[in-house]
Amino acid sequence: MTPHLARRTADIQPFHVMELLRRARELEAQGRDIIHMEVGEPDFPTPQPMIDAATRFLTSGDVHYTAALGLPQLREAIARFYHDRFGADVAPERIIVTPGASGALMLALAATTDPGDEWLLPDPGYPSNRHIVRSFEGVARALPVNADTRFQPTPAQVGGAWTPRTRGLIVATPSNPTGTLLDAAELAALRAAVLARGGTLIVDEIYQGLTYGVDSSTVLRSMDDVFVVNSFSKYFGMTGWRLGWLVAPSAYVREIEKLAQHFFISPSTPAQHAALAAFAPSTIDILEARRNEFATRRDTLLPALRQQGFIVAAEPQGAFYIYADISQLAADSEQFAQRLIEEVGVAATPGLDFGDNQPRRHLRIAYTNRQERLLEAVERLARLRA
Repeated sequence: MTPHLARRTADIQPFHVMELLRRARELEAQGRDIIHMEVGEPDFPTPQPMIDAATRFLTSGDVHYTAALGLPQLREAIARFYHDRFGADVAPERIIVTPGASGALMLALAATTDPGDEWLLPDPGYPSNRHIVRSFEGVARALPVNADTRFQPTPAQVGGAWTPRTRGLIVATPSNPTGTLLDAAELAALRAAVLARGGTLIVDEIYQGLTYGVDSSTVLRSMDDVFVVNSFSKYFGMTGWRLGWLVAPSAYVREIEKLAQHFFISPSTPAQHAALAAFAPSTIDILEARRNEFATRRDTLLPALRQQGFIVAAEPQGAFYIYADISQLAADSEQFAQRLIEEVGVAATPGLDFGDNQPRRHLRIAYTNRQERLLEAVERLARLRA
């Protein structure tokens, strides 16, 4: 049988890091020791207070749908977190709990994108963003960014790329794959550039909380006319629970609710009850200790990689990635990544996943592993070069 596939599927590329992970698992099944630095997933377990909260809920057996927008008490807890942690006043009614941050971006794009609408996205950037745009019949247009602007777009670049078909701009702070930030003034300038052209700004804050040497913040401290995507996966360590949220301008919430009803029915009920414990002081203490550990890992790995010939021109201040230029070591990051995993058992992600802006000379390295394993990975890199 010849399948009849929608035309959009031809434009959806595989997520190469997941295929690299599959190869790593194959090698591990053969008895090989693989150091994982490829997947953007914290290596810490879900904090125990969240597990306890989910267990208590599941023991009751009362596991049913919630409202499509999420548990009211969880939306209120997220709003309190914005106020207490960041000094941002966000009405709970604007918060939509979603199946992961991907679900949040899907809802934002579904509510705002007509066929042929263009969205501007930094390149390099998180790959799923452009594919979700395509899935809603939009057009993802790349804004090539480099270390000169810390791999973040500028208002002048946005203005130069804007066309009558442009719908808006998607940015991330902290960003994946580079770990760089946009400060309040830069976000305000980008917002002004977008709004002056009648567009929409979507800000990805899923690594909020994971910053080093600089306080975490939110665009919502000063703006209520942007969409903000967030997640319980990264700072809160709940990747497998698949839970995130979207903060939308008030005028969009009812329409997004209708979309959420049909797309998802509701987010995972056990995951929502686990997340109710995410903001407890005992949980935050655990999460802050982990953030400090990530900072130590970054500070250990950065100089070690540079000593091996990796170029890191824009130092990461957030997330848990180092986006390294490998041009002094190899001509092609995909081939280099294959050699790394096959010859010395180190898994890292080639730039191919993150766009078309010099992907062959970049490698994303995640410090989501114990410090001793990171140092062992550097020793293996040295053997590969020898």
